Amino acid sequence: MSFFSELFKGSKHKDIDGVELNTLLKNNKKTLILDVRTSGEYSNFHIPKSKNIPVHELKSKLDTLNLYKDSNIVVYCASGARSNSAAKTLSRNGFNNVYNLKGGVSSYISKKK
Repeated sequence: MSFFSELFKGSKHKDIDGVELNTLLKNNKKTLILDVRTSGEYSNFHIPKSKNIPVHELKSKLDTLNLYKDSNIVVYCASGARSNSAAKTLSRNGFNNVYNLKGGVSSYISKKK
């Protein structure tokens, strides 16, 4: 196995934008929306029906998400950086359908119709 394939092994997730998120939510009601911002950011605004687990707490709370191992999980933050890190963590820990909302929560706001 090459160095790069070993380096990225188990970190499969897909970047999506706000339009793709809305389509995913319309077509699959069992999608988990995971907000990895701080609780303060979450309380100011969040995507409806999202679950808040700050990125720095995610590894210690993975067992609370086991029910979603084979469900779609969309991870978001403010810009897409923390959620990208969280998406990698989820993928490396056996979560199979992980999506990172690129552009963060503002991508959802600007594309929501």
